[in-house]
Amino acid sequence: MKKSRTRLLSVLFAIIISTMVFGFSMPAKAGEPVDQQGLVDKAHATFQSFMVDSNMAYLKDHLREAKGLLIVPSMLKAGFWVGGSGGSGVLIVKDAKTGQWSQPAFYTLGSVSFGIQFGVEAAEVVMMVRTQKAVDKLLTSSFKLGGDASIAAGPVGGGAKSNVVADIFSFSRSKGAFAGIALDGAVVSTKDKWNNAYYGKSVTPVDILVKRSVSNPNSADLIKAVTQAATVMQKEPMSTGKGRYYEVRQGDTLYRIAKQHSTSVDELCRLNTITANDPIHPGQKLLVAPSK
Repeated sequence: MKKSRTRLLSVLFAIIISTMVFGFSMPAKAGEPVDQQGLVDKAHATFQSFMVDSNMAYLKDHLREAKGLLIVPSMLKAGFWVGGSGGSGVLIVKDAKTGQWSQPAFYTLGSVSFGIQFGVEAAEVVMMVRTQKAVDKLLTSSFKLGGDASIAAGPVGGGAKSNVVADIFSFSRSKGAFAGIALDGAVVSTKDKWNNAYYGKSVTPVDILVKRSVSNPNSADLIKAVTQAATVMQKEPMSTGKGRYYEVRQGDTLYRIAKQHSTSVDELCRLNTITANDPIHPGQKLLVAPSK
């Protein structure tokens, strides 16, 4: 009886995992890009929160080197003997000549794994695309991470350095039973119907990311945030310019920090790609004055 119950639970969990992984590909109705815009807005929020997280210093410091960013606001992972993960995200790509970031294209990530594993986890994931090879793979309809393009966990923590060579670095934050999200072997696929709905006509990733023949003004906040963050770090690399950064202490506020360094809250927000409403925390490093 106990074995039958365990077997039944495993089957049910496998069904849940399959739905979780592949169900994200279900499109919204054409002409109703509500879900798509919601994902873009969540990607914007995820990106901003990563930029003010001291554990993501490497991502912020090296953003200027990125050829693209794949942002997945909610990557769900669950396991009961059979495990799996799935999520939807948006990809933006930087033009090598102009430095301008593209409009977002919609993608899904999904994987299934086997073994003794229990728990449920939700994570935010930002994947830094580092090579043209990886960009080219993302322009296809589907490819496997770790097979068609190498992927490695990005360095975390203040002052993190890396000698890892990979086409893609993944950065994740999660809470739950699992320690983290392993993306090696995950399949990345385009969400063509979502792309079509968001831009109001049939488009391909090449149209969106390379030819840039379509646009949606509602993606402006995401593009602006990424552009500002990359521009700031291009001019102000964290590794140089001692004394230009302030480490947040207990009880600090943006107003108090701005006053202490003879600047304004607006300027502080601009330099760090945050808003006046974003929380700050002890140990976080804020750029308080650009180098001259």
